[in-house]
Amino acid sequence: MTTFNEREQGFEKKFALDSELKFKAESRRNKAVAEWAGAKLGLNDEQLHNYIKEVRKADLAEAGDDDVFRKLKGDFAAKGVAIDDAEIRSVMASALAQAVTDLESKG
Repeated sequence: MTTFNEREQGFEKKFALDSELKFKAESRRNKAVAEWAGAKLGLNDEQLHNYIKEVRKADLAEAGDDDVFRKLKGDFAAKGVAIDDAEIRSVMASALAQAVTDLESKG
């Protein structure tokens, strides 16, 4: 095998690992954000379990974080809970940073 082919395979493996890490981190972020939102919305354990699934599913709607943000914002509005957009985005960013830290410390 040539050096070029070895380098290409190395880049492909790194890309796959980075993509997997990104997916896992976002999934953990979504769980943490859903738990935070669930507490603000007054959900019981069963409702929270279902809500975590809904938030994770919402993240698959489009690329990026806006789909999750809109889900949370809409749910807060529907329940009459006043949460500032900046606070939602801040919680999302903090949860993602924590998820990445947790995953990297395991790996």
